[in-house]
This record gives sequence, C-alpha cells and structure tokens, in this order.
Amino acid sequence: MSVRLILTVSGSDRPGLTRAVADAIFDAGGNWLESHLSRLGGMYVGSVLVEITPDAAGRLERAVQAIDTDGLAVSLVPAGEETPPDGVPLLIELVGQDRPGIVAELTRLLAGLNVNIEELDTEIEHGAWSGELLFRGKVHAHVPHSSDCEAVRTALETISGDMMVDFTFE
Repeated sequence: MSVRLILTVSGSDRPGLTRAVADAIFDAGGNWLESHLSRLGGMYVGSVLVEITPDAAGRLERAVQAIDTDGLAVSLVPAGEETPPDGVPLLIELVGQDRPGIVAELTRLLAGLNVNIEELDTEIEHGAWSGELLFRGKVHAHVPHSSDCEAVRTALETISGDMMVDFTFE
C-alpha cells in the first residue's frame, strides 16, 4: 500500500538541488508524480507530489532535510483526494502596468463567481518600449456548470479598465 504526499521545499538556490531532491525521493523508494519547482525571489521553491509507502515517509523527510543544512525548509503533508475538476475549463491571460492589488482584485472577482483557480502564474517584466514594469498573469480555472464562461468574461472585461489590465481568454 502506498500514500501520496506533497513535499514542499524552499531555501537557498544552487545547481543540482532538483537532482538532489529527485535522488532523495528515489532513494527512499518514492515515485515523483507531479511538481512545480522554480527560482522565486532568488530562492528555490517548489512542491512535488510523491507516492511512497507509509513506512518510508520519515526516511524521505530526513533525506530531503539533509540536502542543505543551511536553510532548506522541508515539509511533507498528505495529499488530498483526486477529484475531476468540476466545470468548464477557462484560460485567462492578463497584462498591464504593474501596481499593487491586481491579484487581489482578480481573485476577488473570480471567487465571487465561484470560479475555481487551478493554477496561477504571474511575473513582472520590463516593457519593450517604455521600460515600465508590466504585470503578466495566466490563470487556469474552472467555471462551474451553474455559471457561464461568458458571464466571467463580461465581468472581467467590465473591471479591466479599473484594473488597467487587458484580458484574453481561451
């Protein structure tokens, strides 16, 4: 019998860190299923969905903590039950001049429409012509069957001027 755990890591970035995490999972007898790993704010951060036997979970945690004794924070939590996403998939992309509150306003509107955010990726970049900071975001969401993708699009387009961002949808 196996369990599914979510392994989260954050700490100082260096070459070979992902390999070391992969080796620790493999050496503990675990199977790397899914992951999101990145360099964020100059740090190594990520999460890995691991399948492993219950008796090997402690060995996995110790092995990952031993990778970097200078500050690699590690946690293991049980994964939830996999249920198919409910609703219609919707991809929302946005771009606009960076300012505080963009994510708060976007997520407030989506939550109010019962839209489930499955994945959110954001970044800041320098504009090609002006050099101003641009905020870019990509939201993978599911619109409930009780709602309508057009209603979500209309609501986002209504606030796009106030937010000073442009939205595209798929």
